[in-house]
Amino acid sequence: MGFKGVFFICFLFIFVILQASIGVSGRRLRSISKPDPDDGVGYARWLASQNTWGVLSTISLELKGAPFGNIVSFSDGLPDKGSGIPYFYLTALDPTARNALMDERASLAISEFPTGSCGKKDPENPSCAKLTLSGKLKLIKGNTKDAEIAASALFTKHPEMKGWPQNHNFNFYKLDIEDIFLINWFGGPKPITVDQYLRHRMNQPALVM
Repeated sequence: MGFKGVFFICFLFIFVILQASIGVSGRRLRSISKPDPDDGVGYARWLASQNTWGVLSTISLELKGAPFGNIVSFSDGLPDKGSGIPYFYLTALDPTARNALMDERASLAISEFPTGSCGKKDPENPSCAKLTLSGKLKLIKGNTKDAEIAASALFTKHPEMKGWPQNHNFNFYKLDIEDIFLINWFGGPKPITVDQYLRHRMNQPALVM
């Protein structure tokens, strides 16, 4: 085999490796096996664990009570060991935290699409799952156990947060979940109670192929 043949094989090998390492959305987050669609509770917890951002909606002060959706980073715990409870690191310089301090009602919407497991499906396709957690967005005060959990969860998945400006007065928040809406296949939302969701144990880590 000549030099050109060897060069072509090396180039092809590198190209295949690069393609395999890049998700559809540009970032593969999956690190544990994807549950069967029939397992609604497991699927919901999987989505919360494998995602790192979503749309957090609050009741807007500036918009006279209209809903206000904002892109936010979140974490439900250490990688693959999440509790299902979303934690946030927010500043009252941003409308979302200001809104929550006046009216705690909020909802977090996340999609399966960022995990890279939806292939070429549109994010609105029912088989590309979507999860909305609704409840109360609560400020975590002081040096509490909740604050320790929030710091560990957020700074592990979002290390950049540690360097955010101290004079912006960032604080930890968590969503106390009161309602769960999951679409992960055709046929309407899966019936999931908050108790079922919070009691579920995540499955063991698995290789992403």
